[in-house]
Amino acid sequence: MKLHNTVVAVTARIRERSQVTRSAYLTQLTLMANRKPGAERLGCANVAHAFAALPVNDKLRIVAERGPNIGIVTAYNDILSAHAPMQHYPDLIKAEARRLGASAQVAGGVPAMCDGVTQGTPGMELSLFSRDVIAMSTAISLSHDVFDAALMLGVCDKIVPGLLIGALHFGHLPTVFVPAGPMTSGLSNNDKSKVREQAALGLVGRAELLAAESSAYHAPGTCTFYGTANSNQMLLEAMGLHVPGTAFINPGAHMREELTREAVRTVLDITQARRFAPIGRVVDERCIVNAMVALLATGGSTNHLIHWVAVARAAGLVIDWNDFSALSEVVPLLTRVYPNGSADVNQFQAAGGPGFVIRELLDAGFMHADVLTTRTGGLREYAGIPEQVGDNLRWQEAGPSKDESVVRPVSAPFSATGGLKLLQGNLGRSVIKVSAVPDDRHVIEAPCRVFDSQEALHVAFGAGELDRDVVCVVRWQGPQANGMPELHKLTPPLAVLQGKGFKVALVTDGRMSGASGKVPAAIHVSPEAAAGGALASVRDGDVIRLDANAGTLQVQVAPDVWDAREVARMPEALRAANGVGMGRELFTNMRRNALTAEEGACSWL
Repeated sequence: MKLHNTVVAVTARIRERSQVTRSAYLTQLTLMANRKPGAERLGCANVAHAFAALPVNDKLRIVAERGPNIGIVTAYNDILSAHAPMQHYPDLIKAEARRLGASAQVAGGVPAMCDGVTQGTPGMELSLFSRDVIAMSTAISLSHDVFDAALMLGVCDKIVPGLLIGALHFGHLPTVFVPAGPMTSGLSNNDKSKVREQAALGLVGRAELLAAESSAYHAPGTCTFYGTANSNQMLLEAMGLHVPGTAFINPGAHMREELTREAVRTVLDITQARRFAPIGRVVDERCIVNAMVALLATGGSTNHLIHWVAVARAAGLVIDWNDFSALSEVVPLLTRVYPNGSADVNQFQAAGGPGFVIRELLDAGFMHADVLTTRTGGLREYAGIPEQVGDNLRWQEAGPSKDESVVRPVSAPFSATGGLKLLQGNLGRSVIKVSAVPDDRHVIEAPCRVFDSQEALHVAFGAGELDRDVVCVVRWQGPQANGMPELHKLTPPLAVLQGKGFKVALVTDGRMSGASGKVPAAIHVSPEAAAGGALASVRDGDVIRLDANAGTLQVQVAPDVWDAREVARMPEALRAANGVGMGRELFTNMRRNALTAEEGACSWL
């Protein structure tokens, strides 16, 4: 199938824009890949230290037989439901590696925080930068430099981007990502949201709210809405970094263990066949475009307009929001999964899942088929759906959609354009997730109310001060200000106002959770207020127009008045409070050095 002209054009401009940085990256990758294995290259004391704790037979395989050694980087902990199933994965991986004449070692663990636990608390201000900490932890894990391949164990919001950034800095290693799958369906996401809105109105108490939340989040596995964690898994499928179709198989499913074993076989197939498919070669400009297309076609998390910019930079590639915007104009929306619909990811998987979506996008020319992946069959292999027959895995064709209220073909999409939109105007550059917003809410124009924190908005809501058409501006929430926390706790009160019939929107230099959506939200506004961005000049009562159809974000103030306005400074009390307590002092340099949201909010460049 001929590639769509826009896909060709975006890929070409990324390639051209990235010539210098990508060339330097590949030069370094080649130098690393051409070295002897660690057991032969390192000094005797280094080798002895690296393998001292291994069983004798594993030492023999590595040192005498020169068998491949897999480094395992794990984000296991048991406070993240999505990561709890990974507790015994290393033992499973080691056993499979031994069976295949190889060995495996846990190279290291990386921190993994749950945004669901920290939402609305000071701990959430560590969330975005935890991605870079995870990347650095991955680098430390692999810096022992005795590995021939790597397996990355992680699922959730900042964990997968962090692991991916870290792995790309060891781009010479063949690398496969190993997920654990979503929890089974509990209380529906729509019903959960209704209880949250009732709680915001004071109609139900803590006991009822906790019962609803506990019915929704009830078991090991990823949360079942299509937020950042599950978007991660969709993008890894589209990049060819998983075992095909492994993203949304439940932890307790019969073939979950076999899929993990298949990850070992997959990464060893690259090393033992001497097929040159290290992760730094797999992740090229075509691979990144495929990920962007998959995000747009599924209405995925807005967080990835930050994270995948950083991922690309780790591979020497430079992308920006213009690239996302251009693709969003032509990529059809093929899924309706909460918050873009009522279905959860288990229903998405049952209806056809990633295999169906990738098949449709490949057949319609929206994805590059001629890419390197971790599998010998290329990206087309990711259009299959796995099943286990006896002790063997096989992949079957996705076939037609099993539920067209959840997934649709390119010939009959939910929307002719993608789920995300770039907004530009005198307030800066921003993004909005239009796929979750009702059509009659794509344009909002109203006087604004300016808040310096999300807590202040909650107070105003509780006092009834927002019962009107209003654009709520929440500033000082960017990377340099306080680490750019998600503002998910703003969704219930704003949804209540919208439900009363008011025209409501949010404008912020902060982030919203991948679970948010039905209230129009211009997020990631760049430059942020703390860096002198336009939000620092907005005043209560200014009329703001958010137009997702035209792609504009404007404050309706006369140019001469606007230009003469004093730029507010972040209140010193707020700045001081942001940097103290809950370990936030340790992240001072990250806040100081962070790039803009559109540049990936990177603290390491």
